Amino acid sequence: MESYIYPIVIFIVMGVIFGVLLTVVSKVFAVKTDPRAEQITESLPGANCGACGYAGCADYADAIVNKGAPMNACLPGGAASASAIGEIMGAEVAASEKKLPVVHCSGDCKATQPKFEFDGVQTCASAKRFYGGTGSCMHGCLGLGDCAAACAQNCITIKDGLAAICTEACISCGLCAKACPNGLIELRSEKKKVDVRCSSRDVGAAAVKACKNSCIACSKCVKACKFEAIRIVDAHAVIDYSKCVSCGLCAKECPRGCIVNLRKPVVKAETA
Repeated sequence: MESYIYPIVIFIVMGVIFGVLLTVVSKVFAVKTDPRAEQITESLPGANCGACGYAGCADYADAIVNKGAPMNACLPGGAASASAIGEIMGAEVAASEKKLPVVHCSGDCKATQPKFEFDGVQTCASAKRFYGGTGSCMHGCLGLGDCAAACAQNCITIKDGLAAICTEACISCGLCAKACPNGLIELRSEKKKVDVRCSSRDVGAAAVKACKNSCIACSKCVKACKFEAIRIVDAHAVIDYSKCVSCGLCAKECPRGCIVNLRKPVVKAETA
């Protein structure tokens, strides 16, 4: 009988000793956390989108408390989160400017033609690796919805082979922009109303053949802009939103209609 009791007693004593040691070690080597970081994390929307430049909401909260990160970098949280963070940190915080995603492409099914049928994995990333995609313009929207799959708010749909974004439901997380293999989606200030809806790198006749709505790098928009806010990069027009005042002169002069002025209906200039 004693041969059974002694091992049990030994194990119990060892368990108690190890338990005490673990408790002591956890107390000695405990990492002290600032309670403000937890409060900030709770005040954030929890999207963990990385739009702030950090790995997630908890990482961003820790950076605010311990690294002096800007307190208004959370785009999905907007003014509400900025105000809550300011109260926790005891400082006045101005909300960052709201940004909206723009699809720099207008090559829908009416403007482009399919090159072949793709029966592989139906994602934009897979189609991109297969001869640059199925459309006649290899620089445009692939239309298989990687951006829609990345959007947690379900505010992106594919219409006529082109991504369409409902900006009213958008929280500006930027996940759609990261998901697009062609880099067609960009976040810009909601106050800016002029966008270039083309990212073609084809030149001249090749661009026209690939898409009916393509930019042909004619530079008429560049000459029309009085603020030097638009230039030709990689054979298509690109707007510098820090200079753009949304006057719409570039959109008016574009003979292809690929520059959109959201203040007015799209109008193509007369072609010589």
